[in-house]
Amino acid sequence: QVQLVESGGGLVQAGGSLRLSCAASGSIGSINFMEWYRQAPGKQREWVAIISKGGSTNYVSSVKGRFTISRDNAKNTVYLQMNSLKPADAGVYYCKMVVGPYIYWGQGTQVTVSS
Repeated sequence: QVQLVESGGGLVQAGGSLRLSCAASGSIGSINFMEWYRQAPGKQREWVAIISKGGSTNYVSSVKGRFTISRDNAKNTVYLQMNSLKPADAGVYYCKMVVGPYIYWGQGTQVTVSS
């Protein structure tokens, strides 16, 4: 059974940094895309970033230049380095992995940014 386990969330002051990790356990196979989403209270889940198996990346415009997504294929792990955090970045961050026709989600990790 595949599970995605996230870590790295927490409380940080505006302008600070956090690094999120999401590791897949179990027999997941070759992961095509790894993504991060976030959901603020009372809002819909929002796509944040994506990285392909080959390392191509893309970001929502609001985080470009501040966030960096990366992956370690040997460890089936995706990272999200978040710098210059703003209160608007706060929410629950979820990782998502796409393996062929299958989609897996992490349980979410809370990011709180104080102003």
